[in-house]
Amino acid sequence: MTTELQVRQLTENEIQIPLTMAMEEGWNPGLEDGPAFFSADPTGYFVGEIDGKLVNVISGVRYGTGYGFIGLYICKREFRTKGYGHKIWHHAMSYLGARVIGLDAVNEQTASYAEHGFKSIYRNIRQIGTSTCDTPMDLRIAPLGRGVFSSIRDYDQRFFPAEREDFLKRWTDPMSETRRGFAFVEDGIVMGYGVIRQCHEGFKIGPLFADTPEIADTLFRALAGQVKGQFVILDTPEPNAAALLLAEKYELSPEFETFRMYRGKAPELPLDQMFGITTFELG
Repeated sequence: MTTELQVRQLTENEIQIPLTMAMEEGWNPGLEDGPAFFSADPTGYFVGEIDGKLVNVISGVRYGTGYGFIGLYICKREFRTKGYGHKIWHHAMSYLGARVIGLDAVNEQTASYAEHGFKSIYRNIRQIGTSTCDTPMDLRIAPLGRGVFSSIRDYDQRFFPAEREDFLKRWTDPMSETRRGFAFVEDGIVMGYGVIRQCHEGFKIGPLFADTPEIADTLFRALAGQVKGQFVILDTPEPNAAALLLAEKYELSPEFETFRMYRGKAPELPLDQMFGITTFELG
């Protein structure tokens, strides 16, 4: 027997391992997040084991050559405070190399990440409530499908520091049974889009990107209207005052917060048009 932690890549068939651990931690991932997460970077998910026994997990997703994101950093409770986290952390950080790296941290962990060169830039606030919305009868609202994907991909590049086409194909998959997406299209131009997906508890809306608060409101109603009477969750960037007002308007209440942190130069993103981030785990 050995007490030394061995770190290895997770395979595609094992991607549910960190998502199950996330569910056990109360992070409430989507029912079909695995394929989309894995497609973002098939070599960016790691597991730490001792004698083949699961100890911890982490993701270090590479987006191109200049950006990466740390997530799903979880250790099983019986192995905590034993130093095992350091090895898998450094493995993921080494994998990401000299890229600008982002992560979403709970408040009590920000000081720890700061020791590794990360700086807090803004808060994300998780808002939760029961959907009372009806889907608007608006001809500018178009269901996401194959025909509109290239426009959604191009629009999304304004809101993310790197290309993420493979991830978006899975995230916006029109054939999924647990998610729906809509674009706001006027005169043939995409001016916003959003996705709602079923989670272990309720439904998360993310991303929700829009040129104006009015478009975001229309998209929110289109998405939340799909699950009227059920819990919906929206992760709002605090610097976007209109996003906070949107959540308040539809009686969503703050329940949880994270701090977006970066090592390296923080990307300049249009936060005033970001009404809901895609996912804490992948940025």
